[in-house]
Amino acid sequence: MRTQIGFARAGALLPAIAVFAVLGAASTGAEAQRVQRQGKEVVEAVCGGCHVAGKDGAPRIGDAAAWSARASQGLTALTSHAIAGIRKMPAHGGSPGVSDAEIQRAIVYMVNQSGGNWVEPLAAGAPAGVRTSESIVQAQCARCHQPGKDGAPKIGDRTAWTPRLGKGLDQLVASAEHGHGGMPARGGMPDLSREEIRGAILYMFNYGLPPVPAPTPAAAADPHHKVVDGMDVYFGMMRADALRAAKAKDVPAGKGYYHLNISLADNKSQLPVIDAQVTMRVSDGMTTQAKVLNPMAANSAVSYGNYFRFASGTVYNISTEIKRPGVAGTAVANFEYREP
Repeated sequence: MRTQIGFARAGALLPAIAVFAVLGAASTGAEAQRVQRQGKEVVEAVCGGCHVAGKDGAPRIGDAAAWSARASQGLTALTSHAIAGIRKMPAHGGSPGVSDAEIQRAIVYMVNQSGGNWVEPLAAGAPAGVRTSESIVQAQCARCHQPGKDGAPKIGDRTAWTPRLGKGLDQLVASAEHGHGGMPARGGMPDLSREEIRGAILYMFNYGLPPVPAPTPAAAADPHHKVVDGMDVYFGMMRADALRAAKAKDVPAGKGYYHLNISLADNKSQLPVIDAQVTMRVSDGMTTQAKVLNPMAANSAVSYGNYFRFASGTVYNISTEIKRPGVAGTAVANFEYREP
């Protein structure tokens, strides 16, 4: 995971605005049947004739400074210019057979080759492809969530994100799907899937945390693994000192703190459980610490965690209560830990 939201090269371009569905009129029957080419293919076949060498003032591919002003206009405007023609560039780049969607893809490809990190649009009616949460956030969500525009929770600000996740990740995903406050539906990306929205939210919540290894199947005798109500429950913990050394954010000060972590999987399908509400109670018999565990993502896995404080030489009972949407009752998994 990169340590900074933005572009990787010098002369970074502005983040991409919304990647809309195909612009203009509906495709003809022949065009709809044709396989839409990827951006690189279109550039090599059509656009490269001018944009590789910068012919007639065309912005040269790889020249971040030349593309920066164009990128700030957004994909919609750049696509409209390319379709209609602008200055010495003819309509459709001089190739009438290039579809509007292919022009969009070619523009995204050239921007990305020149310092950008835009998300290439899908063909009309195509299912959502595999796009990383990081690329979606950088290409779209960062426009508002990086500066906290209009009250949007900033990327990595778990204090701001936690109340929004308090009613469950699914509810927050639904809110993003339909739009909320100043945020348009699906963040302005009509082809964004529910899973991509979910991944983008978790990426923004967890930004800045060190990776947490995904759990591996454990034997029934493992004291850190329980099977309750059809779920595999994996328990883990990490010293706050180690997280501070890794420069993680929001680590509490003081001695004796640990980050306690729970990972869940369906016992039959082994699919991860990523929509649960998890509460943990840590007790030494005299005092009890009770906290909601916040969802966090690492290596494409989702787990739940929070910080607790332990006293030396004390035995602790760790009780985890798990509620799942649409499942009656509360599952409880108990673990035990002795602080050295």
